[in-house]
Amino acid sequence: MSLAADLGCRYISTALTSNPYNPSIYPPFSLRDDPALRREMIAAMRDRDVSISLGEGMVVRTGADIQDRVGDLEIMAELGVRRINTVSLDPDLDRSIDQFGILAENAASLGMETTVEASPGLTVPDLPSALDVIRQVGRPDFRLLVDTMHIVRSGSGPDDLARLDPGVIGYIQLSDAPLVPAIPRYMEEAMFERMVPGTGELPLLDVLDVLPRDDLVIGLEIPLRAEAMAGVGPHERIGRCVDAARSLLAQLGDQPRRA
Repeated sequence: MSLAADLGCRYISTALTSNPYNPSIYPPFSLRDDPALRREMIAAMRDRDVSISLGEGMVVRTGADIQDRVGDLEIMAELGVRRINTVSLDPDLDRSIDQFGILAENAASLGMETTVEASPGLTVPDLPSALDVIRQVGRPDFRLLVDTMHIVRSGSGPDDLARLDPGVIGYIQLSDAPLVPAIPRYMEEAMFERMVPGTGELPLLDVLDVLPRDDLVIGLEIPLRAEAMAGVGPHERIGRCVDAARSLLAQLGDQPRRA
């Protein structure tokens, strides 16, 4: 969170445990198992005026009951999280929808809303599927997370987003990418090698132009593992992403919004 504050950002997102990004660069951590770390994090966020805009890692899995994650939700609430995100790796769509509903209900009891993220290769692979899931869950606090890479790569675009009720959108994750995958395994690209906004081929300006922005956080999900492995430091990597995102938003401020 200190890096976010240094770059003038007010929010971060996090899971309770570390992603195996590269242990030699980022040592593993567990907010779930380390109460002292949680206390340190809460104090640091208070001191630097940074908060957690999105709690990650609430994944629906085959053979696991999301009800068992109540303890994790309680930790998220302790950390001041007000929104959690979910995806499903369970190929049973009906069961996934039931699990989403349980998760959203439990999160709401702790003062948090829930977003669902569509991605190629997951049980909810695209925008139409996500909208159908949201309709079936049927809760106003269960909304859509718009990840620009996933939405465009799965076949939707600005016109599709423009037709949505703005109230269905709960969060925006910004990144860039080529239109044709550069890495054969989609999830490897999504988790480790995205592109700085404006350096790829996604229609980011058009997408952002049709999304509500006044009361939504725009998060950056732009892993640059190759640069990290090459020794490019986090301030330089993330600073470029923040500057590029602000440049895009400034361009939107200079032009009329699409109808």
